[in-house]
Amino acid sequence: KLSTFITTHFGQTPRGLWLTERVWDSALVADMVTCGIEYVLVDDYHFISTGFDAKKLAGYYLTEAEGKRVALFPIDKGLRYMVPFRPADAAADFLEQFAPEESSPAAVLFDDGEKFGIWPKTHEWVYEKGWLEAFLSRIVASDKVKAVRYDEYYDTHKPLGLAYLPPYSYYEMGEWSLRGEDAQTLEAMHAALEPFGEEGIDRFLKGSIWKNFLIKYPESNLIHKRVLALSAERAACKTADFDDALFRAQTNDVLWHGVFGGIYLPNLRDNAWRFILHADAMAHTKRGMSLADWNMDGYEEITWRDDAWVLNFTPKQGAQLCEIGLKDVAFNLQNTMTRYRESYHLKLLNPKPKSEKVHTDGIDTIHELEIEDLEHYRKQLHVDWYTRHAFIDHIVDGSFSAEGLQQCSFNEYGDFANQPFETLSASGEEVSFVREGGIYRAGVKHDARLEKRYRFDSEGKVTAALSLQTHESAGLWYAQEHNLHFADITQVSFNGAFLEENLRFEGGKVVIEDGYTQKRITITLSQAAFIVVVPIHSLSQSEKGFDATLQGVAIALVASLDAGTAFQSGLMIETRK
Repeated sequence: KLSTFITTHFGQTPRGLWLTERVWDSALVADMVTCGIEYVLVDDYHFISTGFDAKKLAGYYLTEAEGKRVALFPIDKGLRYMVPFRPADAAADFLEQFAPEESSPAAVLFDDGEKFGIWPKTHEWVYEKGWLEAFLSRIVASDKVKAVRYDEYYDTHKPLGLAYLPPYSYYEMGEWSLRGEDAQTLEAMHAALEPFGEEGIDRFLKGSIWKNFLIKYPESNLIHKRVLALSAERAACKTADFDDALFRAQTNDVLWHGVFGGIYLPNLRDNAWRFILHADAMAHTKRGMSLADWNMDGYEEITWRDDAWVLNFTPKQGAQLCEIGLKDVAFNLQNTMTRYRESYHLKLLNPKPKSEKVHTDGIDTIHELEIEDLEHYRKQLHVDWYTRHAFIDHIVDGSFSAEGLQQCSFNEYGDFANQPFETLSASGEEVSFVREGGIYRAGVKHDARLEKRYRFDSEGKVTAALSLQTHESAGLWYAQEHNLHFADITQVSFNGAFLEENLRFEGGKVVIEDGYTQKRITITLSQAAFIVVVPIHSLSQSEKGFDATLQGVAIALVASLDAGTAFQSGLMIETRK
């Protein structure tokens, strides 16, 4: 689509591709060839980690998959870190002294535009202090360096050979895609292997693959698998509008996280869900229930669709409601984000002494920036042990509080919040789940059975009947948790109050007025003694340092188990009058 646009409006058909985040997978080759792509950009790390000599990468290689071939240009890491962060003369000297073994060596540079003005300190350095003008002036005046386009080099030079690359991205991406604890271990191993040199480390030390983000972040997997499921509907839809919505949903930044916000940025997730819901409305026009393992976790998800919304339940994760897609506004109220342990949290929990600058000229890259005001951020650091969606079942004690819910530090006695449920039945307008679980006290498991039966109607309402069977209930409470995502919290009230601080209400009903979606959301729980409402902020790394981002609002309706073990719950959404 982009190539056609460029051909139409600029009279040139692109032959090369900036491979997104340099994520290489040989499965891409056939599609690239179909799109007329002859060469792509990857990192020299891709080659070195496969066993290539770093001194023999000054050009391009060919690769193939099932007989289809493309060329691969390896981006020089040394040049990538010098431009524009080291002085212009140093970067120009690097190029003039560039002397690999090839007779017509190419120093390959292709990089993000945000390094030239968006990242911290770069605007002043690149423009106001004249780095860009000085660098380009040196290159233009040099008799040792010639700037050429990729197509020019590709057409006039032979390949350096044949290469087969594993499914990697750059080294940092492999580190980011690991769980926080594993990424910390990788960093320690990297430091221990320094005697082997950078090339030796790159050859043998690797993180995970990009698709591991779909494992690390279930929220990422939900978006990705919803798009895959919709892709299977293309043959039946056959409309340009459906394709447009489907393609717009397939952005990459929303699915991962590293130095940048990515999956932790609600606006990026909102954008993906908006187009998922647009495409879903075109693909599914009939009211009713369907069962399919669309998120590929081995359990069949339950999907309910009617004129008002799309609801998705995940049996594997506590039979939670993981999607409340409002069709008329294309907004997912379940676009929440769980708070995960990240490797960079170690900078807050165990900060290192301020390092002495390795270099005294130039500016820091985002990997070298030192975080200020650590204590301020440390107080906001909390990690969740379950995914934060809706209809989550907790067994707690009398110490349960708004602060405990917000910090995820309350005492949990049940095993229903994040463990699998079995689907008992799903037909008509009703679905029921059950878990033969337990309540745990002093290391002893007491059998407990929780059955959840949901019923849907055409009025934008879902009601739930819950039955907990156990002999261990004395002094315990049942807390039903709902996490909701809002586009603008300043337009949202809870029983008439705004969320300027944690809220507490007596009784079993909370009415939410959302000015952005123009919806009134009512949540009820029979026999509830009180309700707490708290904001859930994540603490994630960004180009600036750390960001505390509002990911959702947690609402817990709490009832004493002494009062009974059967509850009625309801969630109703209606357009505000």
